[in-house]
Amino acid sequence: MGDSEGGKKGDQPQHRKLFSRRKFMTTGALGTAGLLTGCDCAERLQSVETPDAGLARSNIKPRELKMVTTWPKNFPGLGQAAENLARFITEMSGGAMRVKLYAAGELVGAFDVFDAVSSGAADIYHAAEYYWTGRNQAYSFFTAVPFGMTASEIMGWTEFGGGQQLWDELAAGYNLKPFAAGNTGHQMGGWFRKELHSVEDLRGLKMRIPGMAGEVLRRAGGSPVTMPGSELYQSLQSGAIDATEWVGPWNDVAFGFYREAQFYYWPGFHEPGAQLGAGFNLDLWNDMSLQEKSIIENACRAANHLAIAQYAHYNGVSLKTLTEKYGVKLRQMPEDIMALFAEKTVEVLREIGEGDDLSKRIFESYRTALNEGIEWNSISDQAFLDARSRLFRAL
Repeated sequence: MGDSEGGKKGDQPQHRKLFSRRKFMTTGALGTAGLLTGCDCAERLQSVETPDAGLARSNIKPRELKMVTTWPKNFPGLGQAAENLARFITEMSGGAMRVKLYAAGELVGAFDVFDAVSSGAADIYHAAEYYWTGRNQAYSFFTAVPFGMTASEIMGWTEFGGGQQLWDELAAGYNLKPFAAGNTGHQMGGWFRKELHSVEDLRGLKMRIPGMAGEVLRRAGGSPVTMPGSELYQSLQSGAIDATEWVGPWNDVAFGFYREAQFYYWPGFHEPGAQLGAGFNLDLWNDMSLQEKSIIENACRAANHLAIAQYAHYNGVSLKTLTEKYGVKLRQMPEDIMALFAEKTVEVLREIGEGDDLSKRIFESYRTALNEGIEWNSISDQAFLDARSRLFRAL
């Protein structure tokens, strides 16, 4: 390969030269996140020429776009997925569409990004869609459902199983156009100040846990709390909450939860593959050319891909840090608690499935794809991982 293709050494085929000039990902894509606060991605594109007549011919309109997020500034993983998306849009458009990114609280509050983009006060948000269940419970299906889809499964449903079309229909009612733009993979069950021994320990438990899982906890006897990530450590420290879920080892070690709660529970029943969403103002989206829309779609896919890869790598590294350096105690969620959570999840899902027409169609589509995934994974990933854990020994 390499030099033997397309001519002698030193002679690049024309298509390679074109790609070299127009490559849209820099070598820093997998590095540490840059500053999220007021990040003007145009500043990182000093080598990109000012948009000219060539861009006009390519149907890319010069735009200055504001992206607002629900994530704290300088935050790895979640925040970097938003930063990557902003950068990819800017770079892939040759600098014509320049995205300025604002962390939570900089331009609007973390949970105000939905309204800001819906109204046109901002152009794009990056968030977890289950934050919007107060508007419609079906939004949870596009982030995570307790005991539901893994990262690869929700990607399959969204891209090929009809999920995107249903998501579009739901979001259009709020003047939004959504895309998947990140995924944390499987999340941990959370940080607890006290050990859990049975379902009795859930009674009155104040836990930060949003989305459908929060309703499951409430029905199991707990007291779910929804708050942005920036408030979690202080709330755990003050005793305002007894427990919190956040993401997984990589993000959790950054927040230092181990200093306030030593018991770290697995598995996370609530978010087996938490998908992150990018919401675009629908009027903006409808004003875009086909080429601009293609840039947006593929920038979101690239951000999604990198997020999955990062979490797959850094969660393992960070889990070792938590247990070996900080003495965190890993605990398996008691079986009776998991059984109760499963029972309450079925109740919640059935109620959503009996709701309005759109919610019912989303539920039915999700359920069909999930069941098909269970059939396949039982003889593929699950069967392999079970065998690996039994038979394989580290080299």
